[in-house]
Amino acid sequence: MLSPQRQTSLLLGAVAGLCWAAALSLLLFGNLAAEREPLALQRLLFYVLILTAPLLTFAPVERSLDLPGLTVEGVIGAFALLYILAFVPAPRAWLLALPELPVYTLLLMALFLCGAAVSRPFIHAISTRLFRARARAFDHRRIRRQSYEVGLLVAVVAALAGLRVLTWVSLLLLILALVIAELLFLSQVPIETGEG
Repeated sequence: MLSPQRQTSLLLGAVAGLCWAAALSLLLFGNLAAEREPLALQRLLFYVLILTAPLLTFAPVERSLDLPGLTVEGVIGAFALLYILAFVPAPRAWLLALPELPVYTLLLMALFLCGAAVSRPFIHAISTRLFRARARAFDHRRIRRQSYEVGLLVAVVAALAGLRVLTWVSLLLLILALVIAELLFLSQVPIETGEG
């Protein structure tokens, strides 16, 4: 028999999965951009789904792993990304074309927040297994910084693609630069734990 806490977690996971499935089906097959009225029923349903799905996804993870700020970043990033994909016209020119710059900027910010929020629980899980010292394993500042580096990587890759200069060489150089920067941070930055 499952404990009540475990049953609640499974129920929240199932509801979150259904919300994600409904939001993505509306995004792909709902023709949302054709509806001009911002408060139309289909749009309102989409707004509720793209707020509820990340909230039900990130809030339990933040609570169980003690990762402060994860829910806020995940909800804002997912909402912004899905809203941009659904309602903002796709850019037709490269990144630095002046009329396209606001669209690319919003998209890059949403990709940064989504990349950081999605990667943070995985970085936390790897840290607890990788680091022997308890203080280093539960260093919240390091986990947050590394998740921001992953979000930055996702945003810069999208920016390089928008500039039409993304190649395997530039991608490998970018990853190498982030790894070197993180190694420097690990050797210099003091440890901060969430237990203090």
